[in-house]
Amino acid sequence: MKILFHLLLIVPMLLAVDAGQAAEPLDVREWLVPWEGSVPRDPFVDDEGRVWFCGQRSNYIAYLVPETGEFRRYEVENGTHPHNLIVDRDGFVWYAGNRNAHIGKLDPASGEIKKFPMPEAAARDPHTLVFASDGNIWFTLQQSNMIGHLDTRSGKVRLVDVPTPRARPYGIKLDAQDRPWVVLFGTSRLATIDPTTLELTEIPLPRSSARPRRLEISSKGDIWYVDYAGGFLGRYSPESRETTEWELPSGKQSRPYGTALDDKGNIWIVETGISPNRLVGFDPESEEFFGGVDVPSGAGTIRHMYFHPESREVWFGTDTNYVGRLAVP
Repeated sequence: MKILFHLLLIVPMLLAVDAGQAAEPLDVREWLVPWEGSVPRDPFVDDEGRVWFCGQRSNYIAYLVPETGEFRRYEVENGTHPHNLIVDRDGFVWYAGNRNAHIGKLDPASGEIKKFPMPEAAARDPHTLVFASDGNIWFTLQQSNMIGHLDTRSGKVRLVDVPTPRARPYGIKLDAQDRPWVVLFGTSRLATIDPTTLELTEIPLPRSSARPRRLEISSKGDIWYVDYAGGFLGRYSPESRETTEWELPSGKQSRPYGTALDDKGNIWIVETGISPNRLVGFDPESEEFFGGVDVPSGAGTIRHMYFHPESREVWFGTDTNYVGRLAVP
């Protein structure tokens, strides 16, 4: 079911596979992480092709060399429970210390870690990180109900409170103007921040029952989000202020979570409410879902995904202790 709000037009959802998108079966491969029960998550590929990820439950940062299957692990402080990581142009790995209120910078060559603590006790849980074009970092703090900015050179952290109580700022991405957009998982709202003034604007979604969890931003500037509670993929246009939604193939039980935007503009989504988790694609031009492939390990839950343009692969971690990749068509 496709729902176009403001224009009040409803048309049937199209599930046909576009022949140009997925003529061959989708190729998914997984690597078993050697540290049992560590919840590997939030991979990011560096310039050497190493796939970095967080061991959330076991307090480590690690990488996989896909060609050889080699893993290497770096310990972080007990109680950190790293939640998300990104890798900068110089190869330093930045991670969110979700349980001990800091952002860390790991030097892979030496193993040394520099910590950037949060400036307020209330800012207790850095969650998801994203680079701005200047190399600084915007990030969410879900339970703290804040959005933050880290100057990676000075170490200064600025925090913005979300006015709506228990809004749970979650996924975050930046548009072409370096303006952060955030999904407020505890509400049916999106949020955006003026990077100069730090003024925050909340944008209500049409359905009050929606719970947006992750988002992508297209080259056209459209904000694509997944409604975890209702099983919808949504598009919000900042230009027209219109919202359009498409029900996922598995409907309300789909529980869409991790997302990725590929170099063709297609959106990849994980349906985590079904077992095994299922990866599906969506073509914004034809407005059709396509492909669809079960994750071999079952996945448990895939929480975050990363598209690597050079290899044209979508990388993910699973609760079943695998790091995996989808080769996109």
